[in-house]
Amino acid sequence: MSNAASEGKRDFSLYFDRRMLRILMLGIISGFPWVLIGTALTLWLKEDGLSRSTIGWAGLIFGVYAVNWMWAPLVDRIRIPVLTNLIGHRKSWILSMQLLILLSLIIWSVVNPVDNLKMVIFIGLIIAISSATQDITIDALRIEQIDEHESASMAAGAAVAVAGWWSGYKLGGMIALFAADYFQAQGFDNYWQMAFIFLCGLIVLFNIALLMIPEASSVERQQRQLEDQQRLSSGAVSLPSVASWFVSTVLSPMTSFFRKNGLSIGIAILSFIFLFKIGEAFMGKMSVVFYKELGFTKSQIAIYSKTLGWITTVVFTLVGGWFAMKAGSLKALFWAGVAMAATNIMFSVLAWSGKSEALFALAVVMDDIAAAFATVAFVAFISRLVDRTYTATQYALLASIGTLGRTLLASSSGALVDGLDGDWGLFFIITAIMVIPSLILLWFLKDKINFVAKKDEPANVVAET
Repeated sequence: MSNAASEGKRDFSLYFDRRMLRILMLGIISGFPWVLIGTALTLWLKEDGLSRSTIGWAGLIFGVYAVNWMWAPLVDRIRIPVLTNLIGHRKSWILSMQLLILLSLIIWSVVNPVDNLKMVIFIGLIIAISSATQDITIDALRIEQIDEHESASMAAGAAVAVAGWWSGYKLGGMIALFAADYFQAQGFDNYWQMAFIFLCGLIVLFNIALLMIPEASSVERQQRQLEDQQRLSSGAVSLPSVASWFVSTVLSPMTSFFRKNGLSIGIAILSFIFLFKIGEAFMGKMSVVFYKELGFTKSQIAIYSKTLGWITTVVFTLVGGWFAMKAGSLKALFWAGVAMAATNIMFSVLAWSGKSEALFALAVVMDDIAAAFATVAFVAFISRLVDRTYTATQYALLASIGTLGRTLLASSSGALVDGLDGDWGLFFIITAIMVIPSLILLWFLKDKINFVAKKDEPANVVAET
């Protein structure tokens, strides 16, 4: 489908663009590591007798997703020797990080968290750093598959990327849980370690698929970056070449955001991004522990939370993408925030009513619908804000700010449950209230945010309707 043709469409036919299959695969690769440091690590620690607070604080390893913007400029500029020339700048970084994750899984397969908790958490940190680093370039490669003027295709691509991420996370989690359950049933005491070896095979398959994704030449992007560097070297206050390289690499992506939006609106946008998904993160971090304490088995969690959740999430992510195409990402964000708060309350009902498979299934489905709408609108929103000269760096910066709020604050989720004396119902009510500040900010911003201009309009003047 040509760029001109796709720009004129705002319906489900955009999902059949061949570029969407590539974006789907990139999303799967991005989502899978969260299975390892989220679902698998959480249950591994829980079943080995570690406390809720310990599990919650172990979640601090997710903090690297909040600061990956610090090294994103290097990922945007530095070429990996040999590998870059063979498969491309973006893919060489992804492949390198995948190999580190593979090695980390192999190490996890030979350690016990009770005797080597520090080692387990350290390896989890390596996985998180590798995942956060590959996400920098995965997001850039995804965005660069679509022309910056194709706003509808960008929303469709965001939906497909989110569907891919959830597929990697949900289906990967289902496979991990079933594998651990199978090895446990076979009498293996180290059933989680056996499951990690099994999961190594998935990573190999991911990398085979990665090599089939085309990557556009980086020559034009490198030229624009070089021009920024040269302006700094030859301006009124000229900088030495090393200093100009550093400034153009690290600072230019950040300052371009405020040049486009203005200081006050820029700060408001960043504040919204920071706050939007905190409530969801608090709930998500403790959800598996909550399911376990209610009495659900790993297989039941796999069926309801992973398999059923995956189907629901993928379907409603695509519906959410269509809604974002039609209504715009800002309106989609607002209604998704309302839905997130409402579905969190459903888990309070589940907590107060006791174990119920039917209510569990309903709560998971409704939560996944809300999360799907919220995530696709959020990804489309920040994808349209980025400057293509610094795609990887600027997207990583914006996404990291969102992750910062979710990770640093949500790491205390286990301590909050303990502080409430295990009152899960009250905990979920609090997570619902956490959504409100971001919705107030979004209402303030709804008529003030400018996105990328169309080709026949002045730059930086296209506001979303």
